[in-house]
This record gives sequence, C-alpha cells and structure tokens, in this order.
Amino acid sequence: MYYARDELKTKIAKSLYFCVFIADRFLVSKYNEVLNDILLLTPPFTQLNTPYPATVYLKGFLNTRSIRSFQMDLGIEVIGVLFSSNGLQDLFEVAFRMNRMHSANAKRIFALKNEYVATIDAVISFLQGKNATLANRICRTAFLPQASRFDALNDLDWSFGEMGLQDKAKHLATLYLEDLSDFIVECIDEDFGFSRYAERLGMSAGSFDALYEQLLKPCTHLDFIALEILDARLKDVQPKMVGLSVPFPGNVYSALRCAQYIKKNYPGIKVVMGGGFPNTELRRLSDVRVFEFVDYITLDDGELPLELLIAHCIHPNAEQDDLVPLKRTFHPKEGHVFYNNQSPRNDYKQQELGIPDYSDLPLDAYISVMEVTNPMHSLWSDGRWNKLTMAHGCYWGKCTFCDGSLDYIKRYEPIAASLLVDRMEEIIAQTGERGFHFVDEAAPPALMVELALEILRRKVVVSWWTNIRFEKRFTRDVCRLLKASGCIAVSGGLEVASDRLLGLINKGTTVQQVAVVAHNFTREGILVHAYLMYGFPTQTVQETVDSLEMVRQLFENNAIQSGFWHHFALTAHSPIGLNPSAYNLVPEESNPSFARNDVPFTDRTGIDHTLFGFGLKKSLLNFMNGIGFDLPLQDWFDVAIPPTIVARDFIRDCINTPTLPRLEPSSRLIWLGGIPASQPITVTKKGKSREMLLLTVYGPHQTANIRFEPSKGIWIYECLQEMRVDTPYRFAQFKEAYAQMFDDFDLFWFSKPMSELKECGLLVL
Repeated sequence: MYYARDELKTKIAKSLYFCVFIADRFLVSKYNEVLNDILLLTPPFTQLNTPYPATVYLKGFLNTRSIRSFQMDLGIEVIGVLFSSNGLQDLFEVAFRMNRMHSANAKRIFALKNEYVATIDAVISFLQGKNATLANRICRTAFLPQASRFDALNDLDWSFGEMGLQDKAKHLATLYLEDLSDFIVECIDEDFGFSRYAERLGMSAGSFDALYEQLLKPCTHLDFIALEILDARLKDVQPKMVGLSVPFPGNVYSALRCAQYIKKNYPGIKVVMGGGFPNTELRRLSDVRVFEFVDYITLDDGELPLELLIAHCIHPNAEQDDLVPLKRTFHPKEGHVFYNNQSPRNDYKQQELGIPDYSDLPLDAYISVMEVTNPMHSLWSDGRWNKLTMAHGCYWGKCTFCDGSLDYIKRYEPIAASLLVDRMEEIIAQTGERGFHFVDEAAPPALMVELALEILRRKVVVSWWTNIRFEKRFTRDVCRLLKASGCIAVSGGLEVASDRLLGLINKGTTVQQVAVVAHNFTREGILVHAYLMYGFPTQTVQETVDSLEMVRQLFENNAIQSGFWHHFALTAHSPIGLNPSAYNLVPEESNPSFARNDVPFTDRTGIDHTLFGFGLKKSLLNFMNGIGFDLPLQDWFDVAIPPTIVARDFIRDCINTPTLPRLEPSSRLIWLGGIPASQPITVTKKGKSREMLLLTVYGPHQTANIRFEPSKGIWIYECLQEMRVDTPYRFAQFKEAYAQMFDDFDLFWFSKPMSELKECGLLVL
C-alpha cells in the first residue's frame, strides 16, 4: 500500500507547491463546464421512514458550488416495488420455483398469497400516511392475513389500551410486513432485512474474499429489482459520476453490486464510495480488488474530497497525473492501493456547507412502522424526520470506548443557532415536514438552549429530538425551555450503570447525575432513551446485576422510558483499542486487507458476558412496557446470578433530593408565560384587611392566581415584560433592581408567590 501523507511537501519545492495549489483552484473553477451531472446514491437498505441524510447534505453542498446533482434512495424504491401487488406476485412465483418453503410458517404465508397480494397496496399506502381510514379495518376486522409474528399479540393486548387507533393499526401492519420479511429470508434471500442487506458480509470483514465471491455469483431476486430501478435512473440522469454513500455494513454488498453493474454497463461513469463504513472500517484498505468495482473511496467529511474528485476526473490525464491533488482518497496505482491526500486545501467550515437539499427524493414513499409499542423507541422508525446536525464532532470526546481518534468525533465545530433555524425554515418550506432529528454525537447543552431561544423568537412550530450527554446543565428550567421550543425526546449514553465503570469509561457522569437529569426531562414531558452497555472491560458479574437493578429503578421511577443494551465491542480507533492492555484485554493479532474496526479480543477476567445478554434484553423489553418491576432479577436469567447490592430506593432518593437552580449573576431570566392580568384585591385574615395585587397568569392548560404586595406586584409585572426570549435579561440585573427598591432579595426570591411564578414559566438559564 502507498501512503502519500506529506509526500507533496517533501518532494516538491515551495514554489511548485504554490503552483499546485493554484492549479487545484483553477480545476475546481472549471469543472462545471465539463462535469455537472452527479448522481448521489444511498444503496439498500437504511431506513424505511425517512431518508438517510448523507446525500441530502452533499447535494446541499454541491448547490453552493453550482454543481448540478441528483440523488436517490435506492432502498425505499426497492421496498416500493417489492411490497406491491405486482411485486408480491413475482415474489411468490420466485419462491415457488426455488422450492425452499420448509417451515409451517412459510407454507402458511404462501397459502395466503392471494390475501397478501390483495392487501399489500392498501397497507403500504396507510403506512405512507395516505389512507388513515384503513386503521379501522386493520384493527377491527380480519383484514390482514396473519402468520407467526402475530403470535405475540396475546401478550401485547394489554399495551394496546395505551395506544391510539392509528398506532395500533400501524403496529399490526408492521407485524404483517415482518411476516413477509420472514418469508423472504427463508424462501428467497437469507440476507434480506428492512434496514440492512447482507450485513454479515460487511461486518468486520477483515478479508474482502467473502464479499468478492458473493459479487461474482449471479444476482439475487432483490438485486434484479434494485439494478432495474438503478438502470432506469442512470438512463434518465445520464450522470458522469455516481457517489455511493455507504453508512453501514448492511449497505456494503448492495453498494458494490450497484458499482459492479455501473462499471459493466456504463464504463464511462466514475464511481466514488464514501460514508460511515469507509470512514471507520476502510482506513487501512490494501486489497486492490475493491477497485474492480469503484474508482475512488473517500474518507471522513465528503464535501471537499468529492469536489476535488470532480476536478480530478475532468483532467485529460487524470489517471496518470500526480499533480492533480486529492483529499483523503484511495484509488489504484501501479497495481496497489494508493492514498492520495495531497491537496493543501482545508475542509469547509460547517456554515459553508449549504442547506440540506431533499429535492428529487420520493418523500411520500417512505413508510412509518412501529415494531415496538414504546413511544420513545418508535421514534427511530415512525414519522418523517428531517435530519440536521447542531455540531460536527463531539464536544466531550473523552469516552474510552468511542472512536474519538476519528475526524467525525474529534473535530468539534458547532453551528450558530440562527443559522440552524434558517436551515430548519428552508427545509420546512422544501419538505412540508416540521419534525427534526438532530443526529449529533452529543448535542452541546449551551447550543441547545440558544437553538430553543431562536425557535421561540421566530415562533417556528417544530418537533425535534437529539442525542445528549446527561450533563448537570440540563436543569429543570433548561428542560422546560427545550420543551417549549418543541423538544419531544432525547437519547443519551448511560452505558454501564456503575460509578466505577463510568469512571473507567471517562464518561464524566455518575449514576445519580444521570437519574436527576433524566428525571428533569421526563417531568417536563420529554421522553428519554438510554444507551446501555454490558461486558465492558473488567466488569464483574456483580456489576452487571447491579447495573440491571439501576436500570429497573430508572424505569420504575419514570426517569427513562426506553433503552437498548449493547454488548461492548472493541474498536480499533478508540482509546481502549489503541491501548487494550491497560484494560486487561488481549486483542487477536490480524492484518486485515479490507475492513478493520471491531477487533476480536480476550478478556483476561474470563467472564463470558454473552450469558447475560438475553436476560438483560428480555427484562428491558418488559420494563419499556411498564411491567416486570416486581420480579426478582434472577427470573430474567437462565444462569445463577448474585443478588443485587443496590439499595431498593436508590434512584428514588436521587431524584427526590432537592436541588436548587444555579443562580449565577450571568444567568438569564426568561418569562415563557403571557402578560398577566393584574387586579387590586383586599385580603382579610383574622379580622385584618390588607391590600394586595392579584396577578392572573393564563397558561395553556391552567390558570394561576398569584398574590403580591402591591408595590412588588407592580414591579414584577413590569419585569416580566422585559424577560423576553429576545432580551438578554440577567439575574444580576434583576437582583440589583430589586435591592434598589425593596428589602431582602433572598426572602423575596424564595417566597411562595415567586415559587408560584416560577411554576408558571419564569426560568433561570
């Protein structure tokens, strides 16, 4: 393998270096005259309910460079063809010819093929949000044919009482699709999955052999569908370059199958591959056979590498000319893999990347499914969410299990709140959708506050959710502000619910802090999802059991509503992966020529953590549905476990411990309520009368009557009108103004009338 790295600086004098820089700029300015048709492609499969954002981001960037581009989500288009009356008719005919129907379940589905063909178009239309009235037939009649996925309905009947008619119908329709998916896996293509395809071939594939052999085999039924759709789009767009965005191992095979088809049938088209999978897995790529399918593979942020590749591809002697510099790009050279990182240009700043562009994606074709009835868990698959990012990278970047050495995490760069809301308004106008999923590694609390204030200033009505760290900054008042701006949910890493292990992870939190912060969100109606981990290096069986008890209590006290257990994976680019011996791990020696991220290892503790995986996930599924809290922890496991040593009321005590809000002089005071009505009243108590000022605060759901001494009531009435979201009114300013007119401030601040006012919407940020 050849690595250029600093080759340009060491081989060329500074004057020539400057000439290359100028040539680079010149080429970029000229490419639009020759190459202006780029097709950005997301191969099957990513998400059913919303577009994966990579091509949307790239198209928005290319717009700023006046480069005409097109995009397609091949996955949702394949789903649209496959799950249609004609598609199922073909599917059942192929299954009959292949003669793989061995299970009773597959035979039942095949016997009901006419019922599936007759209902599929209506079901897909319903899941696309176009046929809401079908919910009545789905829920109240024997409309849907049923196979093994419906066997669990008897266990789930209790949950339907918490679901509306539409959600219940959506869940039943999802089971119907999953039955068909099971049939496809058994009878047509064992690699099929709604959000992945042939994932086993891409996951930690240190060798390219298995993928290569599969790509040399005849196309599958799903391949034919995908390639037929792709061919039609290629003929329509006639691109000179195709950019394949490959975010996950479950996209790799399909991406290369598409690339193979393009190289065979459209040899003049250049094929570029980038995305999350290359960024994490292919950083040490050395198998040149990959370039039988693609021409280039780029790493990390794709905007500048793609722009330079466009310039590179119009150069008359691009394949031989080393003076055309690229950015973080693999390509073949002299029979080897060559890493070209010669361009002196810096990556674009986040504010320069343009507005994500959803045009030419079939937004009405996406389907909302509900695999789990839990409302927080369903957000990932239900609803059309516009994707945005508050900040590039992670502002914390210290977790020892995370790929913190890679660019997408280590290079932190936030975007101004005003620019974020500009982009939100543009996307709303473009898509008609007001839901946003901010796909940050961890959204910065300060930026979340500014974003919320900007949304409220502009009176933009949106719903949004994002990933966070359980920071102390998320006080109840901050959570109330976020809720007022449209925040409906957050997800965050609790990881291992053990303070010792959280310290080893360098998470910067404690279990108590997580409990308090999660409770601050949930008490304001914001759903909380917790990422959980088991099998962390040096973790004992006792710590696993105690972590489960912590999680049980978090659910029982409604501090979190959803979660997911991940088995610890050692990744090559994490602090643990870079120094495994410090964590009592022995990695297996290997020299991969293709993918390298997950590293096989031996834990010197000798504990087989896989023994606990099923029990942890089974208990969690019950907790998410509000049951099983009283069962002994041992009941979830097939192996003996020690009793927990966590106090029964540990989490309840954490969230019930009073905490005072931060009262820094620079803290902002925000009044979220409307202008109160004021009225002088006379209050009589024990025969004595006194004059008071009654402030009546009308909230969306209730009315509060708060009594003040007349002079203080008039003063606070005037102050509230200055505490607007567009006015930086500071706590020090408020305190000083009070001190100039009245007596003890602390006595006033913690008085009953002020406490009532705080409950009505007076926030300290």
